[in-house]
Amino acid sequence: MLIQASAREIDNAIKLTIPEAIALARTKSVDAVVARGELKSAYWAFRTYQANLLPELSFNGTAPQFNKSYSSYQQDDGSYKFIRNNWFGMNGALNVNQNIWLTGGQLSLSTSLDYIKADGMKNFMSVPISLTLNQPIFGVNNTKWKRRIEPIKYREAKAAFLTATETVTMKTIQYFFDLLLARENVNIAKQNLQNAKRLYDIADERKKMGQVSESDLLRLKLSAINAQSTLTDNESSLNSNMFQLKTFLNISDSTSIDLVIPEKLDGVAINYATVLDKALENNSFALNIRRRQLESDYAVATAKGNLRSIKLTASLGYSGISNDKIRYAYNNLMNNTIVSIGFSIPILDWGKRRGEVKVAESNREVTESKLRQEQQTFNQDIFLLVEHFNNQSKQLELASEADSIAQRRYKTSIETFMIGKINTLDLNDAQVNKDDARQKDITQLFYYWYYYYQLRSLTLWDFAKNTNIDADFDNIIKK
Repeated sequence: MLIQASAREIDNAIKLTIPEAIALARTKSVDAVVARGELKSAYWAFRTYQANLLPELSFNGTAPQFNKSYSSYQQDDGSYKFIRNNWFGMNGALNVNQNIWLTGGQLSLSTSLDYIKADGMKNFMSVPISLTLNQPIFGVNNTKWKRRIEPIKYREAKAAFLTATETVTMKTIQYFFDLLLARENVNIAKQNLQNAKRLYDIADERKKMGQVSESDLLRLKLSAINAQSTLTDNESSLNSNMFQLKTFLNISDSTSIDLVIPEKLDGVAINYATVLDKALENNSFALNIRRRQLESDYAVATAKGNLRSIKLTASLGYSGISNDKIRYAYNNLMNNTIVSIGFSIPILDWGKRRGEVKVAESNREVTESKLRQEQQTFNQDIFLLVEHFNNQSKQLELASEADSIAQRRYKTSIETFMIGKINTLDLNDAQVNKDDARQKDITQLFYYWYYYYQLRSLTLWDFAKNTNIDADFDNIIKK
């Protein structure tokens, strides 16, 4: 579509249809860029979560470390003296860390080597292999909860991106029809001014023959002046709306736009049950509800886990030392085992931790109540929107018929006035009805398309093609 729109650009003028305007908005508008930025942010947040589930390889070391200083030293009799430190050292460790999904602990596999040279003596200590487990007991399993929440959060972000894209579409339609209505108002004003001048000239001649009163002639002259004033205002509004649409679509100011009036869709029937099912299946709102439920449960589990803290740390491995060469540090290895259980159990906290649990549980109840209310509002909004769209199709037909009748009536009124069968009041009434009918026809067409794309935005479903609205997320993120 973008290629077609570009191909139509000749002499700084383009003919623009609604599909072409939507295609431009989805790629060039600031709103579309913001939506892509938010999607990329959510993508990298999800990638970070996935990376935390995988083994992490790291190397830590100090090379070199030189110490030439004084420090206090307590002697056997309890007195202190200052001694001089003079040594050179290096150390390095290679670690592999893996979070344990099932228990929420962490398992680490490491190997290290330390070297110190002091007073001319070389000292090596090796840890060829060491396996360490850090495991909280009775606490909340953060990894388990993140595995439940983060995938839903990313799916919500993708659905929100599609919804944002459809929101850009709705904004495009708003600007498109604002410009279209402004253009029609200019056309109406030009036609009214032309007719007013012609009728005044005819009435002026008929007045000379005594067929038109001075009052009617002045009324026609006033109508011509008002028509000129209206045309000036409408042209200003046209320029303003033209600039607004160009800015939104990122079109050059030197390019003029000629809008193509859209037709309504053929054979599109929409019922509430289908729309509700698609909305609950695809809309980010349903995922948002599920995520907030899980987050409130997570908050309660965290508060309960903080009632007491018990942590198991176990380290199993081997180590070796050498005072000569590095290779001897890997001979005659010795057992290097450390097991510890640390705990923190409040004896008297005046109900602080219990209170935190109650707060979390109360917040969960509030969240559940809000979600139920939001769900009811969501369902009600969908029902009303379906009713509006289905009703709008009939309203559009009636508006088009009224426009056609009003145009014919105005034309007949001009002809009747010219032969003196009606007065200026009847003519003005026909003109007002004609203008109102034309404006209402454009407005009803706008509401038809606006309601349609609003339904698409809520359901992420293309009712014309009967397919899901999707996007190539991998390609979007790479851009």
